[in-house]
Amino acid sequence: MTELTGKVAVVTGASRGVGRATAERLAGRGAVVAVHYASGEAAAAEVVGGIRAAGGTAFAVRADFSAPDGAEQLWAAFDEGIRDSGAESGVDILVNNAAWSVRATLAETKPEDYERMFAVNVRAPFFLIQQGLGRLRDGARVINVSSAVTRMAFPEVAAYSLTKGAMDTLTLTLAKELGERGITVNAVSPGTLDTDVNASWLRGNPEAAQYVAQQSALGRVGQPEDVADVVAFLASQQARWITGQVIDVSGGARL
Repeated sequence: MTELTGKVAVVTGASRGVGRATAERLAGRGAVVAVHYASGEAAAAEVVGGIRAAGGTAFAVRADFSAPDGAEQLWAAFDEGIRDSGAESGVDILVNNAAWSVRATLAETKPEDYERMFAVNVRAPFFLIQQGLGRLRDGARVINVSSAVTRMAFPEVAAYSLTKGAMDTLTLTLAKELGERGITVNAVSPGTLDTDVNASWLRGNPEAAQYVAQQSALGRVGQPEDVADVVAFLASQQARWITGQVIDVSGGARL
């Protein structure tokens, strides 16, 4: 498929999980993809290498979103990478996927962890969009990765849940603000997925896998590709009339 040929995409947190699957999907459909990472340089290089081996175009960009200038870091790295790639400058697709979390209830949450979660999960995407407005082309797509914790109570990730609720509100607000430029802003809301983040308790644990599968109306554990395919749809021309929406991609968890 080449429906995204000529488009430029930025995917944050793209060295693994949903971000990696999304970067690979968008590149496979023809987009030039900036693969963002914070510390997983080798993993990001593997993603870029795989995309190039498959005939696509990609480059890695590093930025630490826990730092106050995280957004500036990303855009500086992007500007350099897009020049080196030979692609036309500008951004057509921005996927805000990078996130950080700790398992902690209200009573257990440390102030420093709370601050880092909001820095990575809320501040970074807010200012990435703000500072990217001059790069985003009219008709661009902004896609935020939220979470099903915004509609289901998970006290063990109290602060993380707040950050994702903020992203849902940002999605709605920016859809209204950017609509006059034909830019759509949507979010996807996954449930529990088989990713590296959950590997320690999910993989190799039949009881945990069965429990997660039973939460879904479709009776299985979600995969990163299940989410990436929906992101790719929202990035396409077929989704041109969808904006301001939070799309549940949890497989019907806890309906």
